[in-house]
Amino acid sequence: MTTDRAEEPVPDRITLVTALQGAGWHPAAWRTDPVAARRLPTLQHWRDVVGEQDRLGVDAVTLEDSFTAGPVDATGDLDTSTVVGRLDALLVAAAVAPATRQIGLVPTVSVTHTEPFHVATALQTLDHVSTGRAGWRLQVSPTAREAALFGRRTLPDGAPGPGTVEPLLDEAREVAEVVARLWDSWDDDAVIRDVTTGRFIDRDRIHDARFRGSYLSVHGASIVPRSPQGRPPVLALAHREDTARFAVDAADVVLVMPGAGGLEDRGALAVVRDAEQAAGSDRERPVLADLAVLIGSSSAEAADALAALDAAAETVAAGPAAAGPPWSDAAVLATTVPELVSRIGDLRALGYAGVRLRPLRIPLDSTAVARQLVPALVTAGLRADVASRPVADLRTRFGLRPAVSRYATTTTPEGVPA
Repeated sequence: MTTDRAEEPVPDRITLVTALQGAGWHPAAWRTDPVAARRLPTLQHWRDVVGEQDRLGVDAVTLEDSFTAGPVDATGDLDTSTVVGRLDALLVAAAVAPATRQIGLVPTVSVTHTEPFHVATALQTLDHVSTGRAGWRLQVSPTAREAALFGRRTLPDGAPGPGTVEPLLDEAREVAEVVARLWDSWDDDAVIRDVTTGRFIDRDRIHDARFRGSYLSVHGASIVPRSPQGRPPVLALAHREDTARFAVDAADVVLVMPGAGGLEDRGALAVVRDAEQAAGSDRERPVLADLAVLIGSSSAEAADALAALDAAAETVAAGPAAAGPPWSDAAVLATTVPELVSRIGDLRALGYAGVRLRPLRIPLDSTAVARQLVPALVTAGLRADVASRPVADLRTRFGLRPAVSRYATTTTPEGVPA
């Protein structure tokens, strides 16, 4: 175990990410604006929502996805009380990329039933299309419903237990390694466009991503040239010790859920730091706090709005503090902008690199994040003014160092002076 561990160069401001899912993270969110809910299957809806986040200074958006037509309940069954039907997150990200300028685009891509080669090349393409703003929220698919769509494996019915999830996490570790190797398989200067010799690429600068593990065997290189970031940042959720170990092995940025599952702010962060030390990691990863938010003009108004949503969805607004409401695995805040700024400031003081906010209502709460929270964070000194924000790739926004290819060499070409 190392004790002198380096930290990534975390920016002097918090990183702000908005998590987008359907009409919002509350199952009854669609009832607040049924007209807007009907626009969910259209690309224009997502261009509008993501475009607003981009113009007003949010660092990145994550786009939720799974192989089911919508959110599932605790047993893995489709939750038909909420909006059913959604677009592929990676395709949505690619479609909105040309219409945005600075915001990071982080689709959720499961690796349980998808080929690593397809995952790698699709994300590389997104990084090219967005000129260096792509990310990847790595996820596994532990439900029997999703497995039945493919027929390649059988998973137990009901809520996934550790015996189901652990092998999927082991497999996902291998997928993450293979994807990273494929991303590195082209050198930055592999495309030479040499008219004299008629060579478009230098084959010596393309490498075999050879890998053999317990679940995967891969040979060959990517078919996509190295993308602007080299390796787009990988995000993973760590809400338990096993997923924290996985995140440390596979991810660049870790998402945790303080206030949920019995873990408070310090405890949620400590789970990740302990996993890093146990793995002998020589760096501390940026950790973002996941918070589900409903933003009102007053605390009372926000509480009333949440109660109305819960009544519409026939759910309980607040269960035990350790459990939270039945529809959310993250802590739910019915709050105001000043209260949320204070909460974010407290998290930053503890060592969190930023927050990922899950708006309960889209576009109501996502708009409040962009139009009200961002300037309030600037006023509080937690973020730079949007006008002075430099254009940067997503790795830089997360405070990550540039990705150096594992195949990069420092040798000097023959005939070229050192």
